Parts: sequence; structure tokens; C-alpha cells
Amino acid sequence: MGLFDRFKKKEPAKRSPLPPRPMGRMGGGPRPEPQADNHFIIVILDSLRYDSFMAAEPKVIGKLGKVEKRFTYASWTAPSHYNLLTGLLPHTTPEHVYASEYYKEDFFNYNERLGAKDIEFAKMVPGLWFPGLLRNTLGYNTHARVSLPVLNPKTGINRDFDSFQLMDKHNDMAAMLPTMSFDGDRPAFYMLNVGETHYPYAKPDEDSSMWPRISGVNGVFRKMNEQIADKAEGDDKFGENFQFFDQDKLDQLRERQIDTVRYLDGVFEQLYDMVPENTHIVVTADHGELFGEMGYFGHGPIMHDKCFEVPYLEGKIR
Repeated sequence: MGLFDRFKKKEPAKRSPLPPRPMGRMGGGPRPEPQADNHFIIVILDSLRYDSFMAAEPKVIGKLGKVEKRFTYASWTAPSHYNLLTGLLPHTTPEHVYASEYYKEDFFNYNERLGAKDIEFAKMVPGLWFPGLLRNTLGYNTHARVSLPVLNPKTGINRDFDSFQLMDKHNDMAAMLPTMSFDGDRPAFYMLNVGETHYPYAKPDEDSSMWPRISGVNGVFRKMNEQIADKAEGDDKFGENFQFFDQDKLDQLRERQIDTVRYLDGVFEQLYDMVPENTHIVVTADHGELFGEMGYFGHGPIMHDKCFEVPYLEGKIR
């Protein structure tokens, strides 16, 4: 054998073909017998800042318990929902506490929320995914109803859910309620992403066409090819095609957000009436919103308290 023969590629040995591997169902196969007593619902009022919630003075929503000002881990929808689905709810920004100690306390509270005892949180590793723990360890039926397209079923958060539905309208929480079921002998988990409180802060039957359409990440991706071509040609259409709101308009928009909370108070009355006993509900927001603070509107790539301050309350109705 010559020197260079050592470096020649060898023909791979022929192997008998393996039978095709069956595709496992997302969710990890059969789930165990239920290990918890409570149904669990988390309602996420998209973009709702804490002081807007308080200004609305909702009577029905507040029946759950005391409203707290808490802080989210992220300033826009997708990462905030990912974080929520790791089981970490908006935090209290405690002082002189290691993060690890706060996480332990936060997770321990799920024993009471779920009506469970000694939850095996180690089974969250390595996936770190709360719907997986609920479904595959505690025996829950798991469901998501989302309003914002950035959370559509083809995104990464659709994991370990038995059903995951993007609603037909981005601002109709009431349409979610008929899709919810608490039948059977398993507890149910529902994540509801509610869009009325998101720009343009409109109720389902309201004409919001007077307000400019402002793209989120989902819309930006859809328009990028066309807009990049415009930018290459020196066209000014690459930016959003509207004049920035003056403070009067921003004040109107904040009032609109407050008004959607008053409307949603009636929808929560329907939700509270339909849930069975032993249903633990968390109501919060994924992030807040700016209405002119620091000259900014909206949320996302900005660091400001109002982007992170959210309402938080939890409890059982009956």
C-alpha cells in the first residue's frame, strides 16, 4: 500500500436497511393516572400594563384575590410566553435573594395551585417545559388558545399540548370559551393568550380601521422581501408608513386599553361561571406597554419599567 492509499476514501460497508422508526406523538406517549386535583388556567392579557388594569377597576376579575404589581422576564410576547411555559410566572423582584431561592419558592407553590403533593420537579429536566410536566408526569389534558399570530401552532411553544388553536380573531376572548372543556376524569390545563388588550386595543365588534396597522415580528417577516426590495431602490417604504402618534393620540390609546379591560370583565364573568370546582386561575400579562414615556410607544426593544410592570392575581372562584 502506497502512502497516499492510506488517505483514499474507503467505500462504506453495506448494511442491511433498518425498518423505519415510528414517529412518536409530541407529548411523550401515554400519560399516567392523574396526580393532581385542580384544573389550572393561566390567562395572559397581552400587553396589559399594571396601571391600566388598576385604572379600569375590574370588579369580576378581582374576585380571584388581591392584585399585585409584578414584573415579567421579557418585554415582548414570544419570549415572555416561552418563559411562562417553563413555569416561571411574573416575579416580585425580591431584594437580597438568590435567583435560585426565588425559583424554588415559585415552583413549590404549584403544589397548592394544582392540588398536588410533592410534585417531582426533577422530571422537568432536561426539557424545562411545564406543559410536559403537567401532561406526562401529572396526567393533565393540556390546551392552548392564542390570539397573536406570533404564537401560532407552528412556533416552538407548541410542545406537549393536546390541542393548540390560533383563534380566528386576535381580539375575541369570548370565542375561546366554547372551545374549552372540563369533561372526563383528568384535570385540564389551559393557557389563554387574550388579544383585546394588545394594540389597537379593540373589542371584538369594534371597527379599529381608524388606527394604523403596526406590524409585530410576525408581520415584519411576512413583509420583509418586498420591503427589502423597496429599500434597495431607495424607496422610503421600508419603515412603517404612518406618522408617529402625538401625545393626545397616545393618551387615547391608553384609554382604549383601559376600556378593553372593562369589557373583558364581562367575559371573565362567563369564564368564572363555566369553570368547575377546584379550578385554580392565574391572571396576568406577558409584558406592559409604553404610551409616550421616553418618547416611545409600544413594547419590545426598550428597557423601561412600564414594559415590565404587569398585574398579577390568582386563586379559585369556588
